[in-house]
Amino acid sequence: MQHLFAPWRFAYVTNADSTGGCIFCTAALDEASALTVVRGERAFALLNRYPYTSGHTMVAPYAHVGDLGELDPPTLTEMMRLTQEVLRALQRTYQPHGFNVGFNLGEAAGAGVADHLHLHIVPRWRGDTNFMTVNAGVRVLPEELDETCAKLRKALEAEGA
Repeated sequence: MQHLFAPWRFAYVTNADSTGGCIFCTAALDEASALTVVRGERAFALLNRYPYTSGHTMVAPYAHVGDLGELDPPTLTEMMRLTQEVLRALQRTYQPHGFNVGFNLGEAAGAGVADHLHLHIVPRWRGDTNFMTVNAGVRVLPEELDETCAKLRKALEAEGA
């Protein structure tokens, strides 16, 4: 029998029922967040702690807003600018064949955190598993999150973000 190991998920499994508040508000307040790749005045981008693929990034406003219609135009504009910057950094760093970019608005639409808007940027490669688990409910990522974060920060700094 072969084994697949994902030791970084242990913290999630042991704290799955924890109600530590909004993950985006917590990350917004944490200037030294290990997974934040870039910050703007109104929004920021951070790696998804439980990614679909390497480089899976989310862009969120600092404001705790759950309805896209309530988001002010300057924040929405900055989120789109950060999305463009992250896309360019991911393209230079990982050379994916494509991307899925979008919001899951509401729990029924798949939002894990429905009360704080966030936009997903998911790099895609021909032949990848299209968000499906690979084997026995386990998704295998070839790189540690800290390494992904360091690569994206470097690419964003090179761009002047």
